[in-house]
Amino acid sequence: MVKYDALVMAAGRGPSDPMATAFHVDHKCLVPVGGTPMLARVVDALLKCPDVAHISISIDDPEAVRAALGPGPAVEVVPSSTSAPASVLATLKRPATQWPVLVTTADHALLTPAIVSHFLQMAASTGADLAVGLATRETITAELPETRRTYMKFSDVSVSGCNLFAINSAQGLNFVRFWQQADKNRKKPWKLIGAFGMGALTSWMTGGMSLDRAFELASEKLGATAVPVLLPFASAAVDVDKPEDKDLVEQLLSERPETP
Repeated sequence: MVKYDALVMAAGRGPSDPMATAFHVDHKCLVPVGGTPMLARVVDALLKCPDVAHISISIDDPEAVRAALGPGPAVEVVPSSTSAPASVLATLKRPATQWPVLVTTADHALLTPAIVSHFLQMAASTGADLAVGLATRETITAELPETRRTYMKFSDVSVSGCNLFAINSAQGLNFVRFWQQADKNRKKPWKLIGAFGMGALTSWMTGGMSLDRAFELASEKLGATAVPVLLPFASAAVDVDKPEDKDLVEQLLSERPETP
């Protein structure tokens, strides 16, 4: 299987970030989870995944990377831009970019080599320009009934994002450009779907649109192919945005510290 380069989105709001303030660190990516900075956990999972080659970290403060990782792994630090999608575009439009690329986030503290490998192998097998990691409500609630996630409901399934994106070609950047335009509505699924026309919005609101059809419509509109990849890992849908997320992750890590 072809190896993926990995891009970790780690930009924060410095010491004013609510999570940084709550846990008395200089940057959100330094929030300790199980005694280890979140960014270090993510990088360690990527380093241990045989399907990942080069690792880049997009961040507003290079010192935070050094604080998280120390003198250890060789990673490339690239400056972040004004938003997450703008940072992805700025990094991946460089001539040096090698496809395919995995994009994930520094607050994905439960990421494991097994999750990454499963997702990348599934993503590569699709042949699509973009593959998006998702977990179903059933998968999440069966394992983590106490967690609160944001779900998008379709006629066949309700899903939550997993902060895992496999961009398999430069055409996949079409979706990142759309993401840049729609980022302000990321918590408002009706507005995201409404961007593809009233027919799409009506179909979704009346419960008539399946998950696959939604991705087909996006592919038709944006001139590239995108597919969902449903992951069997509830923990793939957990990031650390709030103190209660950190509490949940700490609990899970204490219960299964040797999870691969």
